[in-house]
Amino acid sequence: MTSATLILWLLTLAAFGLFGARVFRYVKVLLAARPEKRWDHPWKRLQLVIVNVLGQRRLLEEPVSGAAHLLIFWAFVFYAASFFWNLVHGLFPFLPIPSADEVSWVRAALAAFGVLGLAALAVAAARRYFFPPPRLEKSRDAGIILALIAMVLLSCLAGQWYRASNPAVSRAMWWVHMATVLGFLAYLPYSKHLHLLASPFGVFFASLEPGRVPEASAGAARREDFTWRQLFSGLACAECGRCDRACPAFNSGFALSPKMLMHHMKELVRGEGAGPDGAGLAGLIKREEIWACTSCLACMHRCPVMNEHVPVLVELRRRLLGEGDMDKSLQESLKNLTRYGNSFGAPPRARPKWTQQLDFHIKDARKEPVHYLWFVGDYASFDPRLAPVTCAAARVFRKAGLDFGILYESEQNSGNDVRLAGEEGLYETLRDKNRNVFAKAHYEEIVTTDPHSFHILKHEYMPMNGGQPVLHHTQLLSQMVLSGELPIKHKLRMRVTYHDPCYLGRYNAVFNAPRRVIEALGLKLVEMSQNRTYAYCCGAGGGRIWMEDPPVIIERPATTRIREAATLKDVRTLVVACPKDLVMFQDAIKTMGLEDRLEVKELSELVEQAMG
Repeated sequence: MTSATLILWLLTLAAFGLFGARVFRYVKVLLAARPEKRWDHPWKRLQLVIVNVLGQRRLLEEPVSGAAHLLIFWAFVFYAASFFWNLVHGLFPFLPIPSADEVSWVRAALAAFGVLGLAALAVAAARRYFFPPPRLEKSRDAGIILALIAMVLLSCLAGQWYRASNPAVSRAMWWVHMATVLGFLAYLPYSKHLHLLASPFGVFFASLEPGRVPEASAGAARREDFTWRQLFSGLACAECGRCDRACPAFNSGFALSPKMLMHHMKELVRGEGAGPDGAGLAGLIKREEIWACTSCLACMHRCPVMNEHVPVLVELRRRLLGEGDMDKSLQESLKNLTRYGNSFGAPPRARPKWTQQLDFHIKDARKEPVHYLWFVGDYASFDPRLAPVTCAAARVFRKAGLDFGILYESEQNSGNDVRLAGEEGLYETLRDKNRNVFAKAHYEEIVTTDPHSFHILKHEYMPMNGGQPVLHHTQLLSQMVLSGELPIKHKLRMRVTYHDPCYLGRYNAVFNAPRRVIEALGLKLVEMSQNRTYAYCCGAGGGRIWMEDPPVIIERPATTRIREAATLKDVRTLVVACPKDLVMFQDAIKTMGLEDRLEVKELSELVEQAMG
C-alpha cells in the first residue's frame, strides 16, 4: 500500500467515523420515540421523492431561487456519485477501473455541472446575503456550506483544466477535492444543513394525508412523547423560512414561528433542549406559540421537505390541556361543548331555532328517510349573523328539488376544532354521539355548508360508519350546474372575488367546484393574488375562534385578507363558502371601516339571488 493510499484510507475512516457516530446518535433517539407507521404505499412515497426531491417542485414555486437550488442539487448529486467512484478507485487502486474523470462523457458532464453549479451558487449567495426574503438568515453555517460546495466544484474543474498541461497541479486539485468532500461529509451531521441528507427520507416518510390529526396521546413535552417522524421533521428542516412567510399567525405578529418550532425539534433530537438530559421542550417553546396556530396547513404546504408542523403543535396542545394551561375563553367554550354539544352554551333545543324563519318545514332525518342529510354545524345554527345565510342555503336546496333533512337538536359539534385544540377525549365523545344519531337516521349522502365539519366527517367519521359520501354544498351545487339541474333564472353580471377556505382548499383540494358555481351565476371572478393552495387564512381555525388575541399584534389574519380583497379594481363582493369566514371577514370590514367599499356574501346567497 502506497503512502497516498494510506492517507486516503485514514481520511476516509475519520470522515465516515465522525459521520456514522453522529447519525447513530440520531437513529438511537428516533428509535426511542413513539412508533408511527410510515412504510405503507411505497410507490406513492417514491412518487413524492421523484416530484419533490428530484424535481424540487415546491422550491420551483419561487422560480429564480428554485431553479438555482435545482441546479445546485443535481450538481451535488452528480459530483457525489463521481466522488464515490473516485474514492473506490483511490482506496482500491488494484481494481481494473479508471477514475471518474478519465471517462470522457463523465468528464464532460462534470465540467457542465460544475459551471452551472457555480453560477447557481452565485445566485443563491446573492439571494441570501444581498436580497434575502423574510426569515432567511445570513448564518455562518450557511456560508460554510456554500463555500464547501464551491470548493468541491472548483477543485474538480481546476483538476480537469490542468490535467494535460500540469499533471502535478491536477493531482493536487484531486486531493483538495477528495479532502473537501470527506470534510463536508464529516461536517454535515453536525450542521444545520443536515437536511441535505435527511430531506429525501423526510419526503419519503411524509404523511400521505397531511390534514390528519395524530393518533390519540397524552400530549408531548419530552423526546419520547413525540413520534419518530415528528422528531425527524427537525432534522429535515432547511430553515429556509418558507413556512414563516406563509404562516398567518407569524405574519400577524403572534408568537408562533413554524421555522423556530422545527429548530426546537432539532435541538430536542440533538439533546440541546431543556432539562438535565436535554430531552425536554420546557422553556424552549412558549405557550403563546403553541396556542397561536390556526391549523391552516399553509406551513406544511409550503415546506419543500414536507415537514409536519401542525401535528407537533397538536401534541403540545394536548399536554397543555392536560395541565389546564389554556385561554379562559377556550376553557369556557370547551365547557359548553362538554355540557351542551356546542360552543355557544345554548341548549340543544335551540339548535333548529333558525328554521322558524322559513316558510316551509325541513324534514327530520331521524324520523323520515331523506337523500341528503344536512349537517348544519354550530355557527350556521346558533350565530344570529348567520341565520339569513343558513336560511338561504335551505331555500336553495328546496328550490333545486333536493330531498334533504336535518338532525334538529340531536346534532352535536363535529369536533374538528375541538380535536385540533388538543381535546381528544371530548372530540371522541362528540363524534360518538353524532355517529349514534347517524346510525338511526335514514339517508344516502351527507352535505354540509361548513368546511371544518366537511373535513372531519369525510376523513374521520365515515370510514368507520358505513362510508356514506360526504359533500360540501359547493360540490353539490357544482354537480347540479354540470348536470343542468340548478334552476338559474338570470345572470348576476358583477365582479366578485372568492376566498378559499383552508379546510375546503388546502385540506381537501376543493378548488374548482365553487368557482364553477360562481361562473354559472354569470359572475366575473377576479382572483386575489393569494388563491387556491396559497389562500391566506381567516384566522379562525384550530380553535382560534374561541381564543382571545394577544394584546399587541400587527393585524389579525382576517384584516390582512380583507385588505388584499379591497385592492381589487371594481370588486365590491367577497364570496365565501364557510360560516366562520363570513363572521371573521364581516368583523374585519367593520374594523377597517370598509362597509361602503366591500361586502361579504356566502355563495348560497348569490345562488338564491340568481334562482329568483
